[in-house]
Amino acid sequence: MSDKESLVIASKVKSYIKNTGDLKCSAAVMDVLSDKIRAICDEAIRSAVADKRKTVQEKDIL
Repeated sequence: MSDKESLVIASKVKSYIKNTGDLKCSAAVMDVLSDKIRAICDEAIRSAVADKRKTVQEKDIL
């Protein structure tokens, strides 16, 4: 998997922003959100590994 593959569903994010804030959403937002999700996942992976688990759990998401 490419590190720059989108991890969000653009149509869902755009719809949420439109319905919640009556705003439009630039395409670059998807890249930024994907980068933030990657960082959260990386930290969760480190937490699970440190606890000697093979499953990332909700408690690993800070």
